[in-house]
Amino acid sequence: MKIIDAHMHLSHIDSFRTTALERSHVDYSVSGLLREYEENGVVLGIGMGVTETAAGGFPDREANTPMRLDMLEQYPRQFAYCPGVNPFKLDQSNLDALERDLQRPEAVGIKIYLGYYPFFAYDDVYQPIYELAKQYKVPVVYHTGDTYSERGLLKYSHPLTIDEVAVQHREVNFMMAHFGDPWVLDGAEVVYKNRNVFADLSGLMVGDAAECARLKDSPLFFSHLRHAVTYCDHYEKMLFGTDWPLAPIQPYLQFVQELIPAAYHKAVFYETALQVFPKIQPIVES
Repeated sequence: MKIIDAHMHLSHIDSFRTTALERSHVDYSVSGLLREYEENGVVLGIGMGVTETAAGGFPDREANTPMRLDMLEQYPRQFAYCPGVNPFKLDQSNLDALERDLQRPEAVGIKIYLGYYPFFAYDDVYQPIYELAKQYKVPVVYHTGDTYSERGLLKYSHPLTIDEVAVQHREVNFMMAHFGDPWVLDGAEVVYKNRNVFADLSGLMVGDAAECARLKDSPLFFSHLRHAVTYCDHYEKMLFGTDWPLAPIQPYLQFVQELIPAAYHKAVFYETALQVFPKIQPIVES
C-alpha cells in the first residue's frame, strides 16, 4: 500500500530540533526523513510551511508570508508543501508572493496557524486567503487544538471556529490538522456536518518509539480520540499525517493503522489525500 504523509515539517524551527534531539530521537534532516519514508512505503510528504526569524521565535510575527520549508532549496519528488500564512504579514506584496507560490506545482495547499496567531478562522484578515484557495483550487489547512508553544492562545484554535468558514466557502476544501485534539468530538461534528471539511490525524503524540507504544497502548490516553472517530463515522474523511519530527514514522504509522478499521486504510493512507490535495496526483502517479 502506498502511503501519503499529509502533514510533516522541514523547517529550521528551534523547537523541532530540540524535540528531535531530546524526545523523538529522529534524524531531523532531509536525508533522515527520506530514509524513514523509504523504509515505510511513504511516497509523498506534504510539508507545512513555517519559519521563524529568531531561534525559538515561532509564532513569529516578523516571518514573511508565504512561509516555506526552509530546509529545502529544491523540492524532490517525495515532497510537496503548503505555504504558511502569517496574518501580520498580509499586505498586497505578501499576497502576491503567496499567489506566485501557488502557481508552483509543489505548492499544493495553504497553511493557517490558528492558535499560534491571535485570529479566528472566520476573521476578515483571512478572507483574501480563501479567495486565493478558491482561485487555485487548493485546500486550506488549519492548525487546530493544542499548540506546540505556550505562547499560543487556545481559544483561536478550537475546531468549531472552522464551521462558519466552511459554510461561507463551500467551494474550498478545509483540512483540520490534528483533528482538533483535545476537542476531537467537536472536530468530529464539524467534519461530519460539512462536506468540505476533512481532518488529518497528525501530531497526536510526541516521543520516540517506546513513548509512542506506551501512549498507544494506554487504556485511557486515546479514549477520547477513539470515541470521536467512531462518532464521526466518516473514516474516509480522515488523512494520515505524522507531524514529523514529533515522532518517528514507523510507530506513528502503526498507531493510525490500529485506530482506523482496515477497510478504510487505503482511503486514509492514500486516496483521501488525492481528493483533498488534487495537485499531488501528477506527483505521486508520475
